Amino acid sequence: MDIIKSIEHEQMKNKIPTLKVGDTVKVHVRVKEGNRERIQVFEGIIIKIQGGGVNQTFTVRRISYGVGVEKTFLIHSPMVEKVEVTRVGKARRAKLFYLRDRLGKSAKTKEQVGARIETLETVIKEETAEAPVEEAVEEVAEAEVAETVVEEVAPAVEAAPEEAPAVETTEVVKEEVVDTVSEETTEEVKPEE
Repeated sequence: MDIIKSIEHEQMKNKIPTLKVGDTVKVHVRVKEGNRERIQVFEGIIIKIQGGGVNQTFTVRRISYGVGVEKTFLIHSPMVEKVEVTRVGKARRAKLFYLRDRLGKSAKTKEQVGARIETLETVIKEETAEAPVEEAVEEVAEAEVAETVVEEVAPAVEAAPEEAPAVETTEVVKEEVVDTVSEETTEEVKPEE
């Protein structure tokens, strides 16, 4: 039994869209024609979601040229490129088969007032955790290097004799620089006159 579950787990997508019955969606499907492949969009209302795991499906219905068309898609199928929610519908049932008997405006679900159209995704399985392990190893190595540098610098600071505070030293340097600059400027100004 574990073998079957592991094979199914490999076939599942990492992230799947969060879908609800009554939502109007655009399903981007890969279509193969001869040796070429293109993406075709099928837009309609989700009338049912069934199954679970790898076999989970959802059925989308739309009216095309006065004829009702329903397509059932596997959520984990590699042929389903992406699913976009365009309108959040209000449904009080799990299966909306009553829409099959309706035409026109009544064949749609009411829109949920104030609902945000978000493309939410549910994470089924985490991606490989090899990259975070490498980053953690690099961070540990950097931390060890930083500790050794601190240990090498610390004895040198302790061994230095006590001197005047650094503030006084900088003031002396400033005075010397100001004196040399003023002498140079006065010498340059005199020859011009």
